[in-house]
Amino acid sequence: MKTSNPVLSRLGQAAERERSAGSAPGGPYGPPAGQPGYGQPYPTATDYPAAPPAVQPMTIDDVVVKTVTLLGITGLSAVAAWVLVPDALLGAAWIGAAVVGLVLGLIISFSRMANPALVITYAVVEGAFVGLVSKVFESAYNGIVLQAVVATFGVFFLMAALYRARVIRATPKFVKGMIAVMAGLFAVMLVNFVLYLFGVNTGLRDGGPLAIGFSLVCIVVASLSFILSFNEVEEGVRMGLPQRYSWTAAFGILVSLIWLYIEVLRLLSYFQGDD
Repeated sequence: MKTSNPVLSRLGQAAERERSAGSAPGGPYGPPAGQPGYGQPYPTATDYPAAPPAVQPMTIDDVVVKTVTLLGITGLSAVAAWVLVPDALLGAAWIGAAVVGLVLGLIISFSRMANPALVITYAVVEGAFVGLVSKVFESAYNGIVLQAVVATFGVFFLMAALYRARVIRATPKFVKGMIAVMAGLFAVMLVNFVLYLFGVNTGLRDGGPLAIGFSLVCIVVASLSFILSFNEVEEGVRMGLPQRYSWTAAFGILVSLIWLYIEVLRLLSYFQGDD
């Protein structure tokens, strides 16, 4: 199994080993294959029925179900945070949720094992973050949240259609380029966030021309990141990754959706007046 994604390649090899271990031949009344027995000194694997595979491979339906589940959890968490967190604590609460979500996201991204509990926890924390940020923007610009939600899912379905039609392909060069650009943007946003906590304004989020340009770049990259997620799902299904990795695939889609939503929300606010 060859793929342009080395992580998927390693996971695919692990899945093959798990399936091989779970399908070892044997029978209830006979010796294992390769061992001498009565009447047939050297039985073969075909002499005994194979045990059913111990590892179920993931499917596209698995990823769809997990993605919808995570979106539902994120939405419920967002509503709860919007309603329950008092206005006086909005700033501290959303910063805390952002930091915790960042740490969880990094752990999930660099972990070699799928962890459904951790992914669900991430959805809860990020839901709180999204709900608190949305409340702040909605209080300043009435109707902006609905506009951002519609635009976000509109872009998502557009990118899904473009990927399905093979208008945009996840070639090795595309994947490497996207990873490099996303890493660069992540570093810039992280530095900007830290400087913001210390009261330093870099101009990336103040609504000026630089902020508008930066948000547009982020929106384009976030939109193209769906292509990476769709390709990972397709490759994972093709390589027969274990079913539990559908949670990891759904996590990737959720991250892109949240990132795109926040950037769209910011961009819309820039054209509706000052904060």
